[in-house]
Amino acid sequence: MVLPGIICMIIFNFIPIYGLTLAFKSYSVTSTIQDSPWVGMQNFQTILQDKYFWQSVQNTVGISTIKLVIEFFLPIILAIMIFELNWAPFKKVVQTITYLPHFLSWIILGGMLITWMSSNGMLNGLLNMLGFNIHTNHMLNAGGYWSIASLSDVWKEAGWGTILYLATMSKIDPTYYEAAEMDGASKLRQIWSITIPEMSNIIALNLILSVSGLFNSNLDQTLVLMNSQNQPKAEVINSYVYRVGLTQGDFSYATAVGLGVGIISVVLLTITNLVTKKLNDNQSVL
Repeated sequence: MVLPGIICMIIFNFIPIYGLTLAFKSYSVTSTIQDSPWVGMQNFQTILQDKYFWQSVQNTVGISTIKLVIEFFLPIILAIMIFELNWAPFKKVVQTITYLPHFLSWIILGGMLITWMSSNGMLNGLLNMLGFNIHTNHMLNAGGYWSIASLSDVWKEAGWGTILYLATMSKIDPTYYEAAEMDGASKLRQIWSITIPEMSNIIALNLILSVSGLFNSNLDQTLVLMNSQNQPKAEVINSYVYRVGLTQGDFSYATAVGLGVGIISVVLLTITNLVTKKLNDNQSVL
């Protein structure tokens, strides 16, 4: 039963690794990978001198850091709030509402955001009701793009991020809470002393995965929300690789960028795992 999965992994995950040699070659679509001449580290030297690449790095780190801070803590808080609800029908309604955005594509959500944030959209309507006279198209404002991208991603994924935490909390022995309540512990004290420690391993795992993906920005979101006006703040590494590789046809340079980002992500993954291992009494979660 495992064999089909292994075969698919070999075909789609291991064999394509050979294509990483493009990062060290000058590849042209008119030739094969084998026939392309070797150029050594030339593509990586070009990366270091490319201001547009570093601009995309700055945007990626900025947006991903905001997402990391908000999306790491918010699902934990939201999961605890849902877990503490006693009325089962209401709990299911809350879970459904928070999960729903995850199942909608960025084409749908992006279209909604573009409409809401247009000059005559819902956001300006609400602000004008509060006394502000604003008729700005917020999607054309490059300075506010980081906030829009970060908060919209939180809106889409925060509910889905509660699933692992809720599953973990459902396995906590209820006698812990009963004993704490008999000792006079408040609800907040029970959450701090029982719930959060019981979730420590899954929290550490999510932290490791989040930090390791710091340079892996959301390409779908960027392609939908980015326009000519906000591009200086919207262009991220993934969209830059997409534009240089597929639009401009410079496959060798795009491969070099992707390889470099992949190596950095592995380094971040290793460092974060070592830190969490120290914090968890030398018990690694990976």
